[in-house]
Amino acid sequence: MCISMSLASVLRARTLARGSATARLFSSTSYVRKDEPPKPPQPPKPIDDSTSALEYKRFQRARPPPLPAAEVPRFRSAEEAVTNILYNTPPPNLQPFKKHILNCLVQNEPGVLSRVSGILAGRGFNIDSLVVCRTEIRDLSRMCIVLSGQDSVIEQARRQLEDLVPVWAVLDYTETRVISRELLLAKVSILGAEYVDEQFIGGPFHEPRRPDGASKLEREAALAQNFEQRGATPVEAVVEPTLTPSEALRLKHQHLQSISVLAKQFGAKVVDVSEHSVIVELTAKTSRVEAFLGLLKPFGILEAARTGTMAMPRTPIRTDEEDQAEALGGSVDASLLPPG
Repeated sequence: MCISMSLASVLRARTLARGSATARLFSSTSYVRKDEPPKPPQPPKPIDDSTSALEYKRFQRARPPPLPAAEVPRFRSAEEAVTNILYNTPPPNLQPFKKHILNCLVQNEPGVLSRVSGILAGRGFNIDSLVVCRTEIRDLSRMCIVLSGQDSVIEQARRQLEDLVPVWAVLDYTETRVISRELLLAKVSILGAEYVDEQFIGGPFHEPRRPDGASKLEREAALAQNFEQRGATPVEAVVEPTLTPSEALRLKHQHLQSISVLAKQFGAKVVDVSEHSVIVELTAKTSRVEAFLGLLKPFGILEAARTGTMAMPRTPIRTDEEDQAEALGGSVDASLLPPG
């Protein structure tokens, strides 16, 4: 009896061991050997490649409209006609130059920016501003390009950009109602414009310093001028007295107050205050940013950085009058029509 009980216990232990081994084999945890080195982090795999833009343009692109007229119709002189026949020179384009905003949706991959800027540079365009950033979709980036040119030439460049492989679409927002904004960061001196040159010598802290060579040259020039005016008796140059600490503190407070009031009028804000300068931040249209910079010049601008124009088209709002006009135009009562 004891032998049978011991055999039963041994069989039960073996069964439990096999069950635990089987459960261990089907475990979801992965076994990692300690002697293997850890793999370096890999970048996320792209969802699509640049060839997906070709498929999109193949099925979505409609027949493009004709290019705008290259020149304004005018009377051509006999000299221009003969020159065109002999030398095959095209007539000059008389279209006015105006500002254009191009919005490009491109694939987020290396080399796209250089290809887009290369096409514009090959046509002789000077890019006024260029803003590039990733969109809400990981593999797509949006470019906002601002440049000046004629309508026909800009349209040709737009179509050439759209033919690039990694470019999905290029839209011209020139005649579209858009919301455009630009970010400005300006570092302004609170000592005054007369100390800006001396603050540049002060290094990153913009502490006003006078170079020894320049001050010595000024003293020698003042001595020579006094010698010529007053005869052979030289008079030492008059050195302007430096500001006392109290006067400098009062001057800084006045300039800081004036800059703060000016920033408040433009909707800007002071984001940093240091001992000799302040940094002002403004987000507005390009014309407003340029006007704000012009008003800051009398204080002395040490540095200025601008992001460039970013644009987004406005969404039109339907009114009741448009709905009524559409309803009347859709169904017309035959009894209200005149006879015949």
